[in-house]
Amino acid sequence: MEFLDLKTQQKRIRKPLEKRLNTILDHGAYIMGPEVHELEEKLAEYCGVKHAISCSSGTDALLIPLMAWGIGPGDAVFTTPFTYVATAEVIALLGATPVFVDVYDSTFNIDCEKLEIAIQETIKNGELKPKAIIPVDLFGVPARYRLIESIAKKYNLKVIEDGAQSFGASIGEKKVGTFGDIAATSFYPAKPLGCYGDGGAMFTNDDNLAEQCKAIRIHGTSSDKYNSEVIGLNGRLDSMQAAVLLEKLTIFDEELEMRNKVNDYYRQFLNNAQYIPNNYHSAHALFSITLGSHKKREELVEKLKKNNIPNVIYYKYPIHLMKGFHYLGYKNGDFPISENLSQTIVSLPMHPYLSEIEIDSIINTIKK
Repeated sequence: MEFLDLKTQQKRIRKPLEKRLNTILDHGAYIMGPEVHELEEKLAEYCGVKHAISCSSGTDALLIPLMAWGIGPGDAVFTTPFTYVATAEVIALLGATPVFVDVYDSTFNIDCEKLEIAIQETIKNGELKPKAIIPVDLFGVPARYRLIESIAKKYNLKVIEDGAQSFGASIGEKKVGTFGDIAATSFYPAKPLGCYGDGGAMFTNDDNLAEQCKAIRIHGTSSDKYNSEVIGLNGRLDSMQAAVLLEKLTIFDEELEMRNKVNDYYRQFLNNAQYIPNNYHSAHALFSITLGSHKKREELVEKLKKNNIPNVIYYKYPIHLMKGFHYLGYKNGDFPISENLSQTIVSLPMHPYLSEIEIDSIINTIKK
């Protein structure tokens, strides 16, 4: 049994993928070649936005918009401590301050009521200037963007949708990639749409912001690649990774539906999984359940291990308790829901090619 089955997926796309890769070997444009531009057009069309800007990773997809807005020392950016470290890392890299907000115990996404309180407290304190919010669509479930965008408008804040795990998800008919001022996603191999290395993309309808992001990803250049107009970075996407994504896009919607069926089958037997609100459609990047205690989680992990059932804990450590973020002054007990999740959560196998027989084996092991 595989936690993530990329081998079966590769068999489906191997021949057309090899054809695309051979074309790249022939034309020799290995970075930002025609495949990259084709991918950007198809990603924009898929999400229903004017601009899809590819880049070298999901981390850069978060970092580049912050750079475009000039966010830095003295600025506050609000996000959740219960996510992968990259979300907070990009804020800190620019000298700005991550201000953490706890999550809902149901969806595991940022708590909007606590978000507004944190913004108000930051304004009242006066040491930092609130600049942006980075909500996270954890495990594929979109955050509450209607409320988040309303709060952002009230306090004149920018919003970056961290859709690293949620490409393909939606709220109603509105797809991930269309929320906030700009959205970011990751094409890391384990994502619902993943390449065979690192890759990412940004999505926006803001023409000016799109041009800024395009320049920043190529060392701050636009018209002349040897004349940097702003401080940038090397954030370009390789043509071969674009080729992989183009072929995976051809089967992506079918795989989303297959993931949805796996999710539905799991939920016939498990009632302790991440909550998906009505009219929200998850990309099902992960299938995560919570146990009543750390002890119960560890007992289940051991049981799964003995039965050769792969599992992963996302995330063992909330960001505010990581050593690298001690300088912020947070302590144990500051974000109780995030801290409890880190002690009780476990992710089970989730991919389009997981069979009912395999899920039955997982369920039977859990119920023993």
